[in-house]
Amino acid sequence: MTTASIDREWQRFTPNERIARFAIYLSLVSAIVWSWQTVEVIPEFLYDAPAQFADMFQRMLPMDYGFYPTTIHDAMIETLHIATLGTLFTLIFAIPLALLNAPNITPNKSLNWIAQFFLVSSRSVNSLVWALLFIALFGPGVLAGIMAIAIRSIGFVGKLLAEAIAEVNMGPIEALRATGASWMSILLKGYWPQVMPAFYSIVLFRWDINVRESAVLGLVGAGGIGVVLNDAQNLFEWQKVSMVLVSIFAVVIIAEAVVIHIRNKLTETHLHYHKIYC
Repeated sequence: MTTASIDREWQRFTPNERIARFAIYLSLVSAIVWSWQTVEVIPEFLYDAPAQFADMFQRMLPMDYGFYPTTIHDAMIETLHIATLGTLFTLIFAIPLALLNAPNITPNKSLNWIAQFFLVSSRSVNSLVWALLFIALFGPGVLAGIMAIAIRSIGFVGKLLAEAIAEVNMGPIEALRATGASWMSILLKGYWPQVMPAFYSIVLFRWDINVRESAVLGLVGAGGIGVVLNDAQNLFEWQKVSMVLVSIFAVVIIAEAVVIHIRNKLTETHLHYHKIYC
């Protein structure tokens, strides 16, 4: 062993790697500084924000409890209908796109990319933008909200469902193919039992998200509790605003609890089925 090899100092990164890491960090810092410079912040409003928040909070109390049975209740039911119907309409388009996007079901890269294009297009546009588009087409109201929720959710449900399909155990699938089973039989008896828990979890999770998004769509005229909230804000009826916000919070918490309970029941049922038949 030579003296040069003994005196050699170990280094984690090569000089080129250190230069590359420094360039990446410098780019990130430059991007953050540049982004901050483009954000226009008015210091007077920023310094006055705590006092304004305290004043608004005082005007929100006491809440107008009588506003719930007369207006909020029906608007909240409408919001739940928007979320539920939007989620159901999502499945009409999300399931076929998921099947086209899964390479183990559709071994055609062109069809995979076409399905991927529609899934990405759906996810890339916010639900408020979809709502504004459908309001221009159908006019303000519940229909625009349902369509906005449905189109926005297609990319989410389709993408996760396609990934679940792509990760199934191919053993049962190959066994069914060896027996000469039809494509539909393979889909229903080979893929569906394995994908079913993920499918229900994805749909329930998306419905939970859609309940939250439906509460906001009314701010642009797409129906639901958001319309009531927007009207109360425009009229500076802060006691009604606080009642609407508390109602939305309560419904979201209840929806979350319901989804968790259903998912736990489905998991227990699937495990019981797996122990009996597998």
